[in-house]
Amino acid sequence: MTATRPATASSAPCSVLLLAGGRGARMGGRDKGLMPWQGKPLIAHVQATVRPFSDDLIVSCNRNANRYRAYADQLVEDPQKDFPGPLAGVLAGLAVARHPWILVLACDAPKIDAALIEAMLAARTAPGRPVMVQQAGQWQPMFSLIPKTLLANLQHAWSQGERSLLRALLQHRPQALACASDDPRLSNFNTPERLE
Repeated sequence: MTATRPATASSAPCSVLLLAGGRGARMGGRDKGLMPWQGKPLIAHVQATVRPFSDDLIVSCNRNANRYRAYADQLVEDPQKDFPGPLAGVLAGLAVARHPWILVLACDAPKIDAALIEAMLAARTAPGRPVMVQQAGQWQPMFSLIPKTLLANLQHAWSQGERSLLRALLQHRPQALACASDDPRLSNFNTPERLE
């Protein structure tokens, strides 16, 4: 078992979900999480930062499972095969998460740091309310902390046709964690130009 940070009142154990299941349209169809940056795949940078926070690291991927297995305790994939978006990955992750909270992050945000994760964990104010980063007033659902108790509600939203992770989470009055508009930790390396 991987050693994790000691739990405190503000940072009880959580599962971690790294979303790497997209079609990579802005990458010309290439698998974003496996694109190299500074000598390692993007997901390796994110995984190295979050690994100390959880003994339940889940990667949502819809291809290249053999390569992603090295970065995860569990792998999940979308039941649909048409890359339906991050909400599908979150639902799959919540369904297998071993802890009451799941930290959701994109695989293409390699500059995230431990301080931001600790701030998200400390921002929890109520058992049923998610935490979401708000950057200069704009919600960032790919930086979220979601209670597992919302699984049934989110599944219901999906069954009613909702496909937006942001809209689904906004129904549950997320606690905002404010970040500056130029916070480099929130940078998404989702195009070849950004990787340069």
